[in-house]
Amino acid sequence: MEFKSSKGIYLQIAERLCHKILARDLLTGDRVVSVRELAMEIEVNRNTVMRAYSFLQQEGIFENKRGVGFFVAEGALEIIKKKEKNLFFEVEIPQLLKKIRLLKLNSQDLESIILEIKKHD
Repeated sequence: MEFKSSKGIYLQIAERLCHKILARDLLTGDRVVSVRELAMEIEVNRNTVMRAYSFLQQEGIFENKRGVGFFVAEGALEIIKKKEKNLFFEVEIPQLLKKIRLLKLNSQDLESIILEIKKHD
């Protein structure tokens, strides 16, 4: 896993795990790979992974079953979708609109983009 310097590593790990839930690679009730295993896999300190897992637990996305491990919590998918939707509308759409204005894209350009997106659905 490659990390960006603009965001904390534990947040990037948490984001990656959330994307796995969104992609349905992890489902409600699934046991999450252990802190130690993930730390070894992505070559980071175990404390960094633990911080990501604790963050996700505080957000209601993971639950910790003492002595057993971390699991995807009930309602995790809905929590993530809500957060991602807010991020999309509050950050990504304004950035996209700015880029459209800067590039002076017209409705035909945007229509072509929409058609391309529909091909991949």
